Amino acid sequence: MKINSRHIITLFVLFLHTALLAETIIVCKNCEFTNIQEAVLSAKDFDTILIKKGTYKEINIRIDKPLTLLGENYPVIDGEDKGEIITIYSDNVTIDGLFIINVGTSYTSDFAAIRVVKSENFLIQNVVLEKLFFGIYLEKSNNGRVFHNKIIGDAVEEFNSGNGIQLWYCKNVVVEQNIVQHVRDGIYLEFSDNITIRKNISTNNVRYGLHFMFSNHDLYEDNVFENNGAGVAVMFSKHIKMYNNTFKNNWGTASFGMLLKEINDAEIVGNTFEANTVGINIEGTNRIMYRNNDFIGNGWAMKVRGACYGNHFEKNNFLYNSFDISYNSNINDNIFKSNYWSNYSGYDLDKDGIGDVPYRPVKLFSYIVNRTPEAIILLRSLFIDIIDFSEKVSPVFTPAELMDNQPQMKRISYDSN
Repeated sequence: MKINSRHIITLFVLFLHTALLAETIIVCKNCEFTNIQEAVLSAKDFDTILIKKGTYKEINIRIDKPLTLLGENYPVIDGEDKGEIITIYSDNVTIDGLFIINVGTSYTSDFAAIRVVKSENFLIQNVVLEKLFFGIYLEKSNNGRVFHNKIIGDAVEEFNSGNGIQLWYCKNVVVEQNIVQHVRDGIYLEFSDNITIRKNISTNNVRYGLHFMFSNHDLYEDNVFENNGAGVAVMFSKHIKMYNNTFKNNWGTASFGMLLKEINDAEIVGNTFEANTVGINIEGTNRIMYRNNDFIGNGWAMKVRGACYGNHFEKNNFLYNSFDISYNSNINDNIFKSNYWSNYSGYDLDKDGIGDVPYRPVKLFSYIVNRTPEAIILLRSLFIDIIDFSEKVSPVFTPAELMDNQPQMKRISYDSN
């Protein structure tokens, strides 16, 4: 259908007319409307419902028209553990400044504090959620923003807890500056593309700080993932950009800063992996660029498992990890180039800043520990130094061609890159 300038002007006039007619409906203890759902039912398109400070015991608030729900001084909506609190079925809805508590628990309905269903142009901001099952649940909704919310659960085990922010079949959504704690997964994406996850703090969650499944062309940057069951899991996805995040203190027998499984054509740049059991655990990943990352004080900086091809590891700092690289194969199809290795003991006779002797980051002892974890108690023994040296001289179990031919003599400053 061809749209001419007359149609555009007509649509703009209609929108302006609707906006000028919009009203503010006040909800409070002594107002005409004492109940939020009644105010929603009475409101016209694009009205604002101003909710005064107080406690409102309500569930199943259904929003099926363009509206703004605006809280004044954080009014409390208490679901009394009975069900879902707010469900949005309309485009152009804003939720701002509410305190929502006591979401019901259901293992069939996934009750949420705020659910957005098949909607466009939504905004959820400045909301505090506590005592929840699922926090903010976006379902087949696009072109929205989840901004500056605080989500605090009380999850103890995976099977009876929900996620803080969940996106399912969504596109073009920005999740920014949220704090998420004590839920199952802090942020969870499934079949969601072109999502931006920026400047969030996801800590102390039972499973993952951030979890991707079957989601493509997404970006997450400047986030903090600390002290989760595991930091971030990115699975069965492609074209993911991971920039300038911090993965810290994700510690446990099966924990890691980041897990990559079946990932293709991604970028991992400028991140910090510090004090994790494993910095990055990769399996079935291809054509990934790892650049300008810091691996500091991890058990393993990286564990490389099977089917990892065409990956580039360039200009990263590997600092004081128990093991830098673990490999479960003696075949290598990845490139390690111009990294700094704190364990490197080579020399630089021509003073060009590049070690004259290639560095082999895979130690025989890491190969042994992968197969017999109890052997870790021998980590600092002289015997281990001897077998690592013998393997370096004549590699049998570790990849002979896996080496950094240009090891840097000084820690890399990324400001100069």
